[in-house]
Amino acid sequence: MSDDGIEWIIPGADWPLAGAHRGHAGVADLLHMSSELETSFPKPPEFVAQGDRVLMIGFSRGKVKATNRRFEDNFVFAITVRNGKVTKIREYIDTLAMAWASETTGR
Repeated sequence: MSDDGIEWIIPGADWPLAGAHRGHAGVADLLHMSSELETSFPKPPEFVAQGDRVLMIGFSRGKVKATNRRFEDNFVFAITVRNGKVTKIREYIDTLAMAWASETTGR
């Protein structure tokens, strides 16, 4: 369902999932790393589509397993679909909450 050249961008710098993940191998690595999070979605996300763009809008809560720190996150995923395949995902998330939950040293 994803294009060979898929790009998944997660903003931030102070947590493990942040960065640009490219191609099937990059997305596979990202999905493997995301198993280090326990995440729940209290309500199903909302989807808005127009042309080749889909927005997924929602709220999640969870914790980072390595630190046992919890987070809450209002998010938007901007997804581009071309020729029936996902070509780009750009996350808009609470980067501070995710960095704090990933922090291994005390504040």
